[in-house]
Amino acid sequence: MSSGAGIYLSSTGSYPRIGDSPELQLLRRTIAALDRGDRTTADLLDAENDLTRHAVAEQVEAGLDVITDGQIRWYDPISHLAGKLDNIQIKGLVRFFDTNTYFRQPVFAGKPARRGHLVAGDYSFARNALGHVPTPDGKAGKLAIKPVLTGPYTLAKFSLSEHSANGAAAPFAALEARAQAYAEILALEIEALAKVGAELIQVDEPAVIKYPGDWAVFENSLEPIVQARDKSVASGRRLEIALYVYFHDCAPLYEKLVALPVDIVGLDFTYNPKLADLIASTGSPIPLGLGLVDGRNTRLEDPAAVARHVERILPKIKGGCAYLGPSSGLEYLPRDRAFAKLELLAKSRAALTG
Repeated sequence: MSSGAGIYLSSTGSYPRIGDSPELQLLRRTIAALDRGDRTTADLLDAENDLTRHAVAEQVEAGLDVITDGQIRWYDPISHLAGKLDNIQIKGLVRFFDTNTYFRQPVFAGKPARRGHLVAGDYSFARNALGHVPTPDGKAGKLAIKPVLTGPYTLAKFSLSEHSANGAAAPFAALEARAQAYAEILALEIEALAKVGAELIQVDEPAVIKYPGDWAVFENSLEPIVQARDKSVASGRRLEIALYVYFHDCAPLYEKLVALPVDIVGLDFTYNPKLADLIASTGSPIPLGLGLVDGRNTRLEDPAAVARHVERILPKIKGGCAYLGPSSGLEYLPRDRAFAKLELLAKSRAALTG
């Protein structure tokens, strides 16, 4: 979708993969049965498809404008992508930031190679699922599916490289080498996503605000991503890149973030209560993703308070365009609370406009 003035309600990525009802327990039961040898990978695919349809439908029901597939198929944000590449081995579990979740760590055994699509097929499935969901009056044909990719720097930061057999430095021992290798592969995926109809792609780079000393490595790794976008646009396709950061205070890097050659920057407001003041004072030259609803806390915010923050920030954003959403993906919450958070977005926009 092409950004225009106004407030769009947007997912920030993941959605819980289980719920209280038997039908929302399907994926967990299928994974357990697969581990016992009682189910097949085809059964797992069916369960993932079913839960993806549920995730899409619930986002539509909550009133969102920009929807994801809920990342239902993702085991974690790192190994889901890296594990699909040749010459990458997936090793032990490592904690993912300060969450209670873990990722399986990729290890470079050589130059990684893409052997097929990473998420383009998942995006196409979710878009088709959206086409079968009844939409609220006035929204038919206006909802967008947004694929999500973990960015090259964050993938590289949480990956390792094997040592060379002769004791020499491994080709991918350097963080920058790993980041560039991932960036080249993700650029190909972005081109593939554009070809199957994606107009907005979210690229997650939470690690850069935790490790600001790596800014140059991060910025260089964005170049192939931006070039892939520009190539797609030059070919006549509409495509925007939304860079999202979360799980740390982004205020010290705010001005650098909004100066990047991306179309949208998504921010987590939960780590710094003065971030809204900073944006209201400094402004933004590009649309922003406003993570004003805490994606990791079950407490529900006051819609009027959220609306007041948006009201202060929106006039300072060039073009008056913002994407209101959770501070991060919602996989950290119980499903009923995650849905309530999405409903809260709609209530906040209603409080702002009404």
